[in-house]
Amino acid sequence: MALLIIAFLVALLVGVPIFIALGGASLLYTHFIAGIPDFVVLHRMAGGVDSFPLIAVPFFILAGNLMNSAGITNRIYDFAIAAVGWLRGGLGHVNVVGSVIFAGMSGTAVADAGGLGTIEIKAMRDHGYPPEFAVGITAASSTIGPIIPPSLPMVIFGVMANVSIGQLFAAGFVPGLLMALGMMAYVTWYAHLHGIGRDAAFRWRVLGKTFFRAVPALLTPVIIIGGMASGAFTPTEAAIAACAWALLLGALFYRTLDLKRFYAISVQTIETTASVLIIVGAASLFGWVLTVTQVTEQVTRHLLGITTDPLMLLLIINLILLVVGCFMETIAAISILVPVLMPAVEKVGIDPVQFGVVMVLNLMIGLLTPPVGMVLFVLSRVANLSFDRTVKAVLPFLIPLIVVLVLISAIPQITLYLPTLWYR
Repeated sequence: MALLIIAFLVALLVGVPIFIALGGASLLYTHFIAGIPDFVVLHRMAGGVDSFPLIAVPFFILAGNLMNSAGITNRIYDFAIAAVGWLRGGLGHVNVVGSVIFAGMSGTAVADAGGLGTIEIKAMRDHGYPPEFAVGITAASSTIGPIIPPSLPMVIFGVMANVSIGQLFAAGFVPGLLMALGMMAYVTWYAHLHGIGRDAAFRWRVLGKTFFRAVPALLTPVIIIGGMASGAFTPTEAAIAACAWALLLGALFYRTLDLKRFYAISVQTIETTASVLIIVGAASLFGWVLTVTQVTEQVTRHLLGITTDPLMLLLIINLILLVVGCFMETIAAISILVPVLMPAVEKVGIDPVQFGVVMVLNLMIGLLTPPVGMVLFVLSRVANLSFDRTVKAVLPFLIPLIVVLVLISAIPQITLYLPTLWYR
């Protein structure tokens, strides 16, 4: 067991890709210690990705890529300016509202940061906003993407924890809106502190015009969430519906999608899906080895030896996840830690749906913290800002995210109200 954990940590520290670190450490145990036949190992890895809900993964990735490439982000941004650009610190509010809307399409923080982020940072710089403020609010608002459905990390959590993905999606609504309100409150305070004014006058005619142009794009989350809430289709079918709608928008409504661009998007989707699924497969093998070596039982026993109070246990797990999020990619962290932590969570009566949202939000905060925060690297490149300045810019915006994390940990009803209303 010690060899397994040490080999994995050493591989991570020397910069080995996460799936090789997971698979290599597992093979040290299965091949050299336990003498388990290699075909059993391959069977375990294949079994990890042989799951019907995982079919949603490539389709949600494809839908996000199509939305980014079909000119939809510009229409969302224009509508957000008309809607909230008249507030003090207008473009900061626009940044948040745009991310909320885009969250209902992409399902990933990196897609939000790379898609809307490019437009938002340039516009804020052109209007005289400090580059650090522009990068900070863009990074923080991008974390809303995987909380408000659809959400790629929640699909992976649902598969690993055997939890309803529809309920997880429903549970993310209220926390996602709370995150948005917290960030907008911070933007308002910052604008008053630094004397930042409004960036657009409110005009009903402009609001109506931009809304009309954005209606097809705004219908995307309505189709996805409305279809699942009404029972018209499953989360997997919702992903396919999102792709079909995105294709319709790009090819017919906006006429920005041709065969050449679609080919490039398809290749990008295949590459991203392959990287996600190979991590899931390797993590499934690693999780099985942890179970066989009784690591999960020992972790459960140690955690329950510290406390059996659900709130205190969630506090401890939050601290663990915040540290893990600084060093590990989101999908890998979910795939590894769900089998380890779920037994303890279930024994103290924490609802798995609530825990799923708590876990995803923790790991989204991890995307904003060095040394492995992917959003930091993306926005550092987009804004042409040094990595250390990007990190400093993001730090103040962690406050509203951590406040929401504490709230959803302490008050289960925040996450469970809609799943209870729609599914239970």
